[in-house]
Amino acid sequence: MNLYQNLGYLVLGSRLRRLSESFLAEINRAYQNEGIDFDASWFPVFYLLSKNESLSIKELSEQTEVSHPAASQLIANLKNKKLVTSATCADDGRRQLVQLTDSGRELLGKILPMWDAILLTMDEVLVDEPGCRELLPAIGALENAFKSANLADRITDKLSHELKPAANE
Repeated sequence: MNLYQNLGYLVLGSRLRRLSESFLAEINRAYQNEGIDFDASWFPVFYLLSKNESLSIKELSEQTEVSHPAASQLIANLKNKKLVTSATCADDGRRQLVQLTDSGRELLGKILPMWDAILLTMDEVLVDEPGCRELLPAIGALENAFKSANLADRITDKLSHELKPAANE
């Protein structure tokens, strides 16, 4: 067992970050192998825009569960690459509606088969490693638990009450 496995929940965030970085690096390498100039971090925006003609930055932010500034930064990056454009909403001048450009739609056509290949490959990985089958349900359960647990307050409570040194020691 390595250090990360020995430390359990003390390094949960680090392990998940390492796993995510490793997974995204492999996905990006697969795009590169196919000569597709696409970054896996763009996936949520491309996916949502593949299902919707246009979305506001606020809608993108809410649906991807990232902050509005993070969504704005990603959209700005995609605009610089000429993959998306935005226009003022006719109904509400404060809203910017984001949509794929012709170049973005062309790129989408190239990456859709990649998404199918990723899903098929991950299904194969799950067959080869049965312990992985519960990963997505477990992550979902943990996300829900964290939303309702108020983890920081519970940790502080443990320090204050259960782990408080005795006055006589």
